[in-house]
Amino acid sequence: MILEISSDSPALVRYAASAVLYLHIGAGMFGIASGATALILRKGGRSHRTVGNVFFVSMMIMSAIGAAVSPFLPKPQWVNVFMGVFTFYLVSTSWMTVRRKEGQVGYFEVVAFSVAASVALAALVAGTLAANTSTGEIDGLPFQVAYGFAVMWALIAIADFRMLSRGGVAGRQRITRHLWRMGLALLVAVGSLFLGQPKLFPDAVRGTGILFVPVIAVLGSLLFWIARVRFGKGWSRNRIEKSSMSSKLRPVVE
Repeated sequence: MILEISSDSPALVRYAASAVLYLHIGAGMFGIASGATALILRKGGRSHRTVGNVFFVSMMIMSAIGAAVSPFLPKPQWVNVFMGVFTFYLVSTSWMTVRRKEGQVGYFEVVAFSVAASVALAALVAGTLAANTSTGEIDGLPFQVAYGFAVMWALIAIADFRMLSRGGVAGRQRITRHLWRMGLALLVAVGSLFLGQPKLFPDAVRGTGILFVPVIAVLGSLLFWIARVRFGKGWSRNRIEKSSMSSKLRPVVE
């Protein structure tokens, strides 16, 4: 995300644009660093809770700025809008999952489902409009990508609807929901940096496949923890609750 401000713009506008850009980049770097650290720390410990809280706040800031600013760039970046909203949604719903008591839902979950369904519909409409253009895209958004977002959001909306119909989640399902949403948000951030911005790395690194290593590492760690939570015999479903008694913010990466 590059903010292009005319040199003729007032100084306050230029300073504000620079502040937004640096805040977005800084939050993203803190999010990636804290998320990666949380994956290797002892789960439930004080250090894990601290870096988990940093991850939560950083990712919320990064994704909110990305989604809000991208439509107003010199060339609107609608892919970044969808990914920003997607990341914000994942982090917020995952955090709320462990704040809710087992088997409970509230207004937040209803609103979250409505957002997922609305974005799925918007992506479907955008894909249809793009498919009917001569270039197959609308404002730089290819219809294939728009349809892909529509399917992704529809699946999430279905999952949220099922949770609402059951009156919430409990036990391993609850921890798994928290885990995969936070882990996927981290994966999006890591992929956006290492694969989406290769120009930030030396020429010797590009084209060697090294930039795929962090993405594969995060994905492997996420799959490992999901398998451990879902099928591990020694996993205690009360572990998160017990370890977060002294934390105002519940742990966000388990």
